[in-house]
Formats: sequence, C-alpha cells, structure tokens
Amino acid sequence: MKYADRVSEIINAFSPEPLKIEQMEDFYCKNTMEYRMSDKYSSPMEDIFDICQDPREQNACLLLGHRGCGKSTELNRMSEELKKKGYQVKTITCSMDLDLFNIVYSDLFILMGEALLELADESGCRMDRVLLEEIEHFWIEGEEITTSQEITAASLETGITAETPGILAKVLKLFAKMKTDLKFNEETRKEYRNKISIRSSEWIEMLSRVSEMIAAKLGGKRPIIIFEDLDKLNPEDAWKVFYHYAAVLSGMSFPVIYTFPIGLSYDARFSAMESYFITKTLPMIKIETIEGQPFEDGIAVIREIVEKRTDLKLFEDKVLEELILYTGGSLRDLFHAINAAAKRAERRSSEVIAMEDARRALEELKTSLTRRIEKKDYDFLRNIYSGNKELIEDKEMLLRMLQASVVLEYNGKRWHNVHPLVIRFLKEQGL
Repeated sequence: MKYADRVSEIINAFSPEPLKIEQMEDFYCKNTMEYRMSDKYSSPMEDIFDICQDPREQNACLLLGHRGCGKSTELNRMSEELKKKGYQVKTITCSMDLDLFNIVYSDLFILMGEALLELADESGCRMDRVLLEEIEHFWIEGEEITTSQEITAASLETGITAETPGILAKVLKLFAKMKTDLKFNEETRKEYRNKISIRSSEWIEMLSRVSEMIAAKLGGKRPIIIFEDLDKLNPEDAWKVFYHYAAVLSGMSFPVIYTFPIGLSYDARFSAMESYFITKTLPMIKIETIEGQPFEDGIAVIREIVEKRTDLKLFEDKVLEELILYTGGSLRDLFHAINAAAKRAERRSSEVIAMEDARRALEELKTSLTRRIEKKDYDFLRNIYSGNKELIEDKEMLLRMLQASVVLEYNGKRWHNVHPLVIRFLKEQGL
C-alpha cells in the first residue's frame, strides 16, 4: 500500500485490510480514540494493553466492535507495543486457519497450542523434551513414535545436542498438518475435536506448562494470544463456540484476546459471558451527536485518516464530506465508497472524484444495506431515528440490525442510530 497521488492509485491506498506494523508510521491516525470514546483518557485498547501485562488480572478479553471499525489495526498496533516491551505475541487469523461456517471451541485450543509452540521457538525457549513428547503423543496416540531416533539423526546432521530443537520442529510440522485437516478434512477434524472434548483438562494443562516455560525465558512475561475474525461468526455459531465453553476458553494461564460480534452484547446470554471475560468495545468514530447535530471533531478525524492515504485534491469540493456523512463513521463503508467512486472517476478519465461519482458509490452501498431489511423492520428503524437512541425497544431486533450493519452503535455514552444510507432510503420511501 502506498500514498495515492492520482485517482488510479486510490484503490490500492484504501484497501480494506488492517494496517500492518510497517504501515503504521505512514498511515495510522493516532487521534481517533478520543472521538470514539468521547473522552481523551478512555481507551479499550489501553485497558487490554494493561491487562496483558498484569499477572494478577483475569486473562481472557472479548473485544467487540462493528466490522470495519478498526479492531484489527488497533490490535496490530497494541501487539507491536507489547513486543517492544519484551512480550511474545501471536495473532491467529481464524478466517485463514479455520472454516468459519464449521467451527467449534476445540478448534481454538488446537490453534492455541500451535501458537504457543511457535512463540517458544521464536523466543529461543528451551522446551522440556518430556512435555514435547507428551504433546506429540496426545495427538498421535496409538501410532509408533520414533522421536529419540529422529532427534539423534538431527543431531548428527546439524551439530546440535539431542535436546529439544528437533522434536519441536517435528511437533510444529504435526500442527501444520492438523491445521490443514481442521479446515479441509471432515473425518480427521472430527477425531481432533473428539480428543479435545474428552481430554480438554489434560490439553489445557500442557498449554499452561508451555506458557510457563516461555514466561520463565522472558523474565515472567507471559505469552499473549490474539484470535482475529471471530467477530465475523454468525450469532448462533458464536454462541456455539463461546457460550457453553466460556469457563474453558477464559481459563488459560496466559492472556487471550478474542474478537466478538458486537450485536451479541444485546443478547440475554451475554450477561453470563461477562462473568468469565473482561469485555471491551472499540466504538465507531462518532460523526453526529446523539441530538442529531454534526460532530465536527469526529468528521475532522476521519478526514485526517483519508488525508494520510491520499491527496485531498483528488476529491472535488464537498465530495469527501458527503462520503463521510453518509457512511456514519464506518471506515469499512467509507473505504468501500471511496474505491467505488474512484473506479467510476477513472473510467471517465477524470483526474478527480466528482460528486456524481460519490453519489453513485453511495447508492451502490445503500442498495447492499437495504437488501438486509424488509418492510416489517421499517417501524423499528424509524423509532430509533426519531426517538430515544439509548432506549432498547426490542433486543432481538436490535441484535439483528447491528449484525447487518443497518444500525450503528456509538460509545462514550452508549447509544445507537440508523445507518445514514438507510435513513436516506426510508425518507425516499416517504417514511
């Protein structure tokens, strides 16, 4: 990704992918949290940062937020700050490693094991050979294990002593195969899941021992695992993974951060989850007050985010403001609209994005959003728009609308509003 000086370069500059560490200096905007939280001294990311460093704290966090609000970028930034302080951090991108339409809690434990062993390897931690053999035996029990012979062979070839590097490499290779099976091999996947469900306490105890060895190597600094993309699960799959297994998933001896669908915080079951997890929410950047007035500071921050990626002269007068106002503070929606508008401008051989380009892009986005609602939803949405934006009239309906990104939630003082493009649609319908 690089800064866009021309319309043809905008699509590359406004990739929906989260910022990587090497991109932060050029493209990250540091001033968003105050306008997300309505308080310059509050930050869910700083809270999680502190939790990860305090061994007295509860270890498990749920990070909530609308898809595209910037959770992944903020987690990447926090991860880098922790690494600078000497912590070992591993981010697991679940959409790459698992089938999100076929996922159970035990899958996370398998990925957790691989992540910890990779961190042990990366940190140069001298692992207990007995523990590594126990881990290997746990997964290939019943098969002939020739660890000792293979270690000896590795020693002769590389000159290392017959201790842990050879068997650690072998166990990591085993996990790579298991991860492939988890995503693509239904029969083997069932075997792995069954093993975890029967012997979960044994497996958790092994993970704790790996964690302790890493912490001992790092002067007491515990390894940290981040699970990305779990907020993309549909509601029932998310409950299937978390609700009945909250005690297990939150019971690690090291910090674990799970992303979680924001809409499910309105489900009655969520209160039970809060007794197991520390829950934090990364809000949208507010561009409107609860009273319905433009929030100029929030608009200015989003404008700054855009300016870090492209020359604002590529937008005709008032075009960027139009795009910001009608995407409601959702960076994902804004980037989508900017890309669509830039494509149209490029097809016109124009050197700038015109208002008509922006309005066509917003119309496309509006169509996508309004496909997610039906006539019976209109009164509910109208009541939010014209009524008390803190009042929860129907939790189940609100959950569904949040999941569809048709309703957006803002923090500081927690409230919600209808997406501006859905408001436009309802007005066009005479509602």
